[in-house]
Amino acid sequence: MKYNAIQQSLFVKNRNKFTSKMKSGSIAIFHSNDEMPRNGDAYFAFKQQSDIFYLTGVDQEDTILVLFPDCPNPLYREMIFVKETSEQIAIWDGARLMPNDVYKVSGIQNVFWYHEFSKTIHAAFLLAENIYVNLNENDRFTDKVSYANLRFAKEIIEKYPAHHILRSAPILANLRMVKEPEEIELLKEAIRITKLGFERLLKFVKPSVWEYEIEAELIHEFIRNRSRGFAFDPIIGSGSSACVLHYIENNKQCKDGDLLLLDFGAEYANYNGDLSRCIPVNGKFSKRQAEVYNAVLSVQRFAKTVMKPGVNLPTYHAQVCEFMTEKLLEINLLTTTELKENPKAFMKYYMHGTSHHLGLDVHDVMHRFEPMQVGNVLTVEPGIYIQAEGIGVRIENDVILTDHGVIDLMDGYPIEIDEIESIMNS
Repeated sequence: MKYNAIQQSLFVKNRNKFTSKMKSGSIAIFHSNDEMPRNGDAYFAFKQQSDIFYLTGVDQEDTILVLFPDCPNPLYREMIFVKETSEQIAIWDGARLMPNDVYKVSGIQNVFWYHEFSKTIHAAFLLAENIYVNLNENDRFTDKVSYANLRFAKEIIEKYPAHHILRSAPILANLRMVKEPEEIELLKEAIRITKLGFERLLKFVKPSVWEYEIEAELIHEFIRNRSRGFAFDPIIGSGSSACVLHYIENNKQCKDGDLLLLDFGAEYANYNGDLSRCIPVNGKFSKRQAEVYNAVLSVQRFAKTVMKPGVNLPTYHAQVCEFMTEKLLEINLLTTTELKENPKAFMKYYMHGTSHHLGLDVHDVMHRFEPMQVGNVLTVEPGIYIQAEGIGVRIENDVILTDHGVIDLMDGYPIEIDEIESIMNS
């Protein structure tokens, strides 16, 4: 891994938090992600399943975690199964973790090889009444492709029909939403690397440059700072492409007079940054571009004042939309007559949410309708998209929620029009 080692104490603490929420007489099983085939004999780069990383810090394929805190047999209370390394694996792909390495990373003492799982786990299941399975319960996810945790859940329901099946996901969402201090530091590093990429672009972008050249500058800056790469496919949309919310083709030439919408983040130690900015390709905002940009910036500042513990995301977003409507009236995109006929008329220009949780996943786990809490890390990213004018503006910062409001983790990053223009023309 490119990132620096993380103290095992974080993962010990995370496991203890999870097991404290388990029902007595229960065993919980967590599988790593599958290696995903690409074409021929190739695979996509492996990305660890977020929950198993959160609980172990082990960042390799073929990993299974078992937690059974009140098991009468001490051997089964905490076990991890990892891919057996070999001389051949070491030559071709690099050695995998040895048992002592697994302990150093995770703090788990009972380490077994992956192929020993089936014969080992049966006796543990017979001592349990409940089995926690770990499924992807993101409300935007549809499982077109099966995955290890889902296949395992189906298997044990068939093999152990008399056991009670319980869900790990709601517990983990509650835990993962509130970030530990160590996690905040990892997020800060991902965000710092993201900033370095943005500052590099401010000095690089000019008329006639291609969007994919900008993407190349970012990946260069990220990897040279120990990032694994992009947290998500970057959006680098010039001109009218900025009005496509998930534009990722990044294949157009940036023209003099265009705005360029940038939405990207660096991944560091599996944690993610997420930044959006709009900059003028020629280094100077037009009057209309500045008007729209400042309207979005004003909405973002307002949003940070109303994001508070105890408020849920839908209520918070509704407040932001009310303020956004006022701004759309000010810049002559809406009229009072339109609003009387359709109170949701703002959605023509602002059609997405204001915030999402951020952490091990870019759209991190959350309980959408429950109150936000101290220790949540979220984005704040309003936008205005005017297809008729070829202008799309989104401004996004990452913040942490405290008792006294938010702390902006991107405070001091170039955001004002004069700051952006000054750096671009220096």
